Amino acid sequence: MNRHPAIFTIPPHIAFVDALARGLLDRVGGDPLALARAHILLPNRRATRALTQAFVRLAGGGGLLLPRMTPVGDLGDDSFDRFANGDNALPPAVAPLRRRLELGRLVRALPASGAARSAVEALRLGDELGATLDTLLAEEIAPDRLTNVVEDGDLAEHWQATLKFLDIVIRQWPPTRDAIGGDGGTRVAALIDALVARWREAPPPGLVVAAGITGSSPPLVRLLGAVLALPQGMIVLPGLDTDTSEAGEARWAAIRCAAQDEESPPRDSEEHPQHALKRLLAQLRLDRSDARDWGVSTPYDGPAARTALVQAAMAPADAADGWHAGIEGDTAMPGVAAIEAATPAEEAQVIALALRRALNEPGQTAALVTPDRNLARRVAAHCRRWGIAVDDSAGTPLRLVPPGALALALVEAMAQGFAPVALLAVLKHPLAATGDGRGLWLAAARRLDRQLRGVRPLPGLEMIAERIDSETVEQLRRARRNAADAAALAGIAEQGAALAAWWGDASHALMPLAQIADARETDLATLATALRETGTALAGDRLWAGSDGRALAGLIEKLEADGAVFGRFAIDDAPGLIAALLSDVAVRAPWGGHPRLSILGPLEAQLQRADVMILGGLNEGTWPGRPAPDPWLAPAIRNKLHLPGLARATGLAAHDFVGGLAAKQVLITRARRDASAPLVPSRFWLRLQAFTGGIAGDDALLGLARRLDGHGQPQPAPPPSPAPPAATRPRALWVTEVDTLVIDPFAYYAKVMLGLRLLDPIDQDPTAATRGTRIHEVLEDWVGRGHGSLEQLCQLAEAMLDTEGKQFPLLRALWAPRARRALIWAGEQILVAEADGWTQMTAEAGGTLPLNNGITIQGRADRVDRDGEGRLAVIDYKTGRAPSAKMVKSGKANQLGLLIAMAAAGVLRGKSGAVADGNPASIAYWQLPGGNKAGKLIDALKGNPPLTAADHAEIVLAEVEALTDRMLLGDAPFPAKNVPALAWGDYDHLARVAEWLNRPVKKP
Repeated sequence: MNRHPAIFTIPPHIAFVDALARGLLDRVGGDPLALARAHILLPNRRATRALTQAFVRLAGGGGLLLPRMTPVGDLGDDSFDRFANGDNALPPAVAPLRRRLELGRLVRALPASGAARSAVEALRLGDELGATLDTLLAEEIAPDRLTNVVEDGDLAEHWQATLKFLDIVIRQWPPTRDAIGGDGGTRVAALIDALVARWREAPPPGLVVAAGITGSSPPLVRLLGAVLALPQGMIVLPGLDTDTSEAGEARWAAIRCAAQDEESPPRDSEEHPQHALKRLLAQLRLDRSDARDWGVSTPYDGPAARTALVQAAMAPADAADGWHAGIEGDTAMPGVAAIEAATPAEEAQVIALALRRALNEPGQTAALVTPDRNLARRVAAHCRRWGIAVDDSAGTPLRLVPPGALALALVEAMAQGFAPVALLAVLKHPLAATGDGRGLWLAAARRLDRQLRGVRPLPGLEMIAERIDSETVEQLRRARRNAADAAALAGIAEQGAALAAWWGDASHALMPLAQIADARETDLATLATALRETGTALAGDRLWAGSDGRALAGLIEKLEADGAVFGRFAIDDAPGLIAALLSDVAVRAPWGGHPRLSILGPLEAQLQRADVMILGGLNEGTWPGRPAPDPWLAPAIRNKLHLPGLARATGLAAHDFVGGLAAKQVLITRARRDASAPLVPSRFWLRLQAFTGGIAGDDALLGLARRLDGHGQPQPAPPPSPAPPAATRPRALWVTEVDTLVIDPFAYYAKVMLGLRLLDPIDQDPTAATRGTRIHEVLEDWVGRGHGSLEQLCQLAEAMLDTEGKQFPLLRALWAPRARRALIWAGEQILVAEADGWTQMTAEAGGTLPLNNGITIQGRADRVDRDGEGRLAVIDYKTGRAPSAKMVKSGKANQLGLLIAMAAAGVLRGKSGAVADGNPASIAYWQLPGGNKAGKLIDALKGNPPLTAADHAEIVLAEVEALTDRMLLGDAPFPAKNVPALAWGDYDHLARVAEWLNRPVKKP
């Protein structure tokens, strides 16, 4: 090694790549061939791109022969491979996906403690195992050290079992790795050693510069040491703290590294932004006094005074007592602003406005740096509102772009047995049936949507076909009941046949996945083949077009080739497994975005500089991220092996943060809370605020963000009161609609006159109304058969429960006891009524009653009874809450009063043809909860003053005539919510009740 090593540093406030390019030009004396012979080693691809752009800026439009630039920080990078493996002596590296699946297979072989390990969990643990292997290989830890590093009693039992498994994996992995190619850590080390040996034999004639590299693994240290040993080799470090004042020396001494201490360094040291640089210098057996200033400034530099302030603010705890020691003047940081937004959405709006504002200054550049990918995507979306495309260096996960979303939707539909919600997500996807037939395809998919509403059909494509046929039959039945003409019936039948034919084609496209679903188990190769066939049948070549389609095609191709390695797994694991694989593939735009704006992750932002740097997402857990515990190496093992601690990532994040703070103008942002809880400010944010006494805010920018999408206070809409002409109003209404007309006329208007109906949810579980209908059907069937004995009623109940339980076993288990108790109670009441002389005349009796003003009332009674004296009783079954007697008498529950009046008039006719006629005697609700109290008989006319059924029927008829005179024959408006205290209705959102009534919105 040179006596005076050629090691330099570029201070944080100096634009690194521009200073590096300028310094290299100065050192070659303007000789273009000397620059072309130079070789620059950089940490990653993004750094090579940034340095290239810096040379272009320096050239100023003229010609320039660029040096060779090679990224070495990206393990297994192709360009470094080609550079170092000149004689092709080493085998190619293991494909990353193949390695990932092989390690996942090894994890699946590990016996699980407790519940069986899912395929997704095995893949995740395989990823963690790969990271652990990389760490061990990078640090060149021999496998036998794992078994000897701790005594048996030093570890908990589960760690000892994990360590034994890890030892087996490390010993078994090399043969597997060698059979399929080289591995990341060992292969890069071999490449570096081969390169170093070649340099010893024939040193390169030109300049060799390792710039911006801060890694300190043994192979990288050997590479950097070899660079220093070259005649024209040099190292350029980014942002080394060279402050030699008393405070600066104290800060440097407080940073302790494993190379200096027997034990691992304290966490406070690892979290310091200078820890990685000090560790690297220690590995090179150098001190910071050996590093000289690069001696170059650029037009893009930030203020030098801020560097000292930031370094003092980030001092280790041991050296923070004299925080402001050596700092002359004010500790404020001009050019740095801080904004605390209320939510992440508001933070994204602020950042987008800051980027947009930078474009107002000619030539000014701006960059958002954040590890929060959700924040980055939000900012990019805001910028697109103004027609500005911003390049996000991290790209978009394949799972979030249309081809990946369709692939995941297909797997979800398969795993759920093609349940309606998952199936419709596939059929309505923008890529499905693209082209001239897209409109017809969507129309058919929307008709299928309507037919799949309600209770979920049984799993399988054939069950969807059965639902289509049954819904067509039901539509024809309703049309015939409403006396539809032949043309209407033919149209319904034709539409049903067309939908069935369309579904035949769609289900044929889905058949490859349906065959896998029937098997209930598969492997990744088989699943990938089925995805390829189904995706092509549904979307054609459009699925594989563009950068996103090519990314999906590449993943499918790799899974078909290597997916079987992972082994077979249950179908239920398929969605999570495919989602994890899709999420790890980044899709990047084929061309860049705006030339002056960019969105970068902290890693991509290293060594780069913009005029305005926006550091976003400064909350704990985001920047810095929360250290993830290593599931394979216990902390005690990591300490004794002198592996980098989990806090090392925090130190690297701190170094990135300090570098971002050195720009000319800096904006740091955070959100105070997200959708779930308040957020904790980043420790970096708190340090700056505490050191400076509070960084100035940008109230103008925050205020603009809040005004952009908010146009002052919203003005509540007045309650609606539509008043259509009397000639357009109905002349007939059902007894159940009378109460709606009384309580909420607007709801009647929306439902009856506008024809608006609340659609059943898709994939609906059986509702209380459905369960009530089943109870009604059982009682109707029993009564219609002459009821017989309670044993026969129980048989009918069990038949109904068996039918419902085939599709909803949980419903049967929970509801069956209640249903049995309720039905038996109702049967006993019927038998008791018979013993008292009451005869069941008819069940489900319906009819119409013309009023004196010409309005017709229609209704259907659950049951009508008559005694030997000709007295009539109307009974209504309620599995839910029944109206109280107070509501009945006050005119808010008129159904039974109208039905008893219709029975007295002799217009109610049952299915058997029996006519209910006689004198009104009573009306009652039978409440059938089936719980602790199996049932309850509610006399609807009880209380004071006494009221007979005949009098009540007469009163109700008179009130309904007056109501219909005003509301249906007259021109009175239909106001919303005459009785606001009642429960939320299906039409209240249309009437904007919560807005004008000033009460919180409730779900239906």
